[in-house]
Amino acid sequence: MDDPVLVYTTWPDAAAAEAAGRALVTAKLAACVNILPGMVSVYAWQGEVERASEAVMIVKTTTGHAGAVTAAVRTAHPYETPAILTLPVSGGDAAYLAWIAAESRG
Repeated sequence: MDDPVLVYTTWPDAAAAEAAGRALVTAKLAACVNILPGMVSVYAWQGEVERASEAVMIVKTTTGHAGAVTAAVRTAHPYETPAILTLPVSGGDAAYLAWIAAESRG
């Protein structure tokens, strides 16, 4: 069984995140996505400090699909350089981790 991972990414709004997340779940690349709207990001970009309202998307998937998830996010994303981080999961409820593996079989 592939190990579970979380893919963290941000989107310009919740609607864009939901569309991308639905595509990932439908393609069986992820078991679930969580979308948290209303985040404020302050970041350095091209020599300036910027501020933006964004939505966070956390993708629950496996190591075997992390590359495909990253590629799908990059393709669908409107940003030139989207935030995409793959984070290892060091533990969790065994039944929940098995569910992630079972549902992420794209």
